[in-house]
Amino acid sequence: MISFGIMTAPSQVDYADVLRVWEEADAVPEIEHAWLYDHLFPIFGDPAGPTYEGWTLLSALAARTQRLRIGVLVTSNRFRPPAVLAKIASTVDVISGGRLDFGIGAGSRPSLPAARYEYDAHGLPYGDAATAVESLAEACTIIRRLWTETEPFDFHGKHHTLTGAFGNPKPLQHPHPPILIGGRSKATLRVAAEHADIWNMPGGNLADAVERNTLLTRYCTTLDRDPATLTRSTFLPVDYTNPAPTREAITTHHRAGFTHFVLGLPTPYPPNLPHWLRTHLITPTHH
Repeated sequence: MISFGIMTAPSQVDYADVLRVWEEADAVPEIEHAWLYDHLFPIFGDPAGPTYEGWTLLSALAARTQRLRIGVLVTSNRFRPPAVLAKIASTVDVISGGRLDFGIGAGSRPSLPAARYEYDAHGLPYGDAATAVESLAEACTIIRRLWTETEPFDFHGKHHTLTGAFGNPKPLQHPHPPILIGGRSKATLRVAAEHADIWNMPGGNLADAVERNTLLTRYCTTLDRDPATLTRSTFLPVDYTNPAPTREAITTHHRAGFTHFVLGLPTPYPPNLPHWLRTHLITPTHH
């Protein structure tokens, strides 16, 4: 099965505009999921422009929608301690009536200076890539345990230590919300093969997508996991004046095994945008 969603970056935009698009999308059944991103500063446009905190905004949108699966593509594991993030996520799952897809990743690449800057500006430690991926693997274990275990537990990892950890309320979804892990590095793919229900990477470079997908399959096999149990997802930007390249990318990525498509929507959002997406991108490519 193929599914389509939208991503509205909560930067350089007003809350009212994001809310309008999400409420409109909620009424278009062909759009199944909706996403925000997790940055504390804009990573495009005016560096001094507004950026809303992703999980706070997601909570508001959860309360204003009825049907869409919702999530953050993807949460930076560097921003919030895993146990705090587990609490935030279970709260949003309850508010949404059990519609959360839990997106998480290691955090921004050092090659993205605008994203690197936000850590220093908010007093957040950064660390190298290897540390970030090790921390992500521990976080996935901690979060899943907090969502599912009924007794307090201790956790002593290389990067995280918890004493008497316990989560309540639990998420509404059982055994827990689907976990989406985003990224394309080999180390991140290995974590996704172990922990993810959905794996997402940026689209556009088909050869790279095929190579990363093949590598993910190999890691699943090494872990004795059926690769078919891990949904392949990709992010594709949309150009309102020329939808043809995105249509073509959907077709080629679908042939390569991707079934979960997130359409990146630039601002400003045209009127009736979800209906435009259905007409120009979803219906022509839906298989």
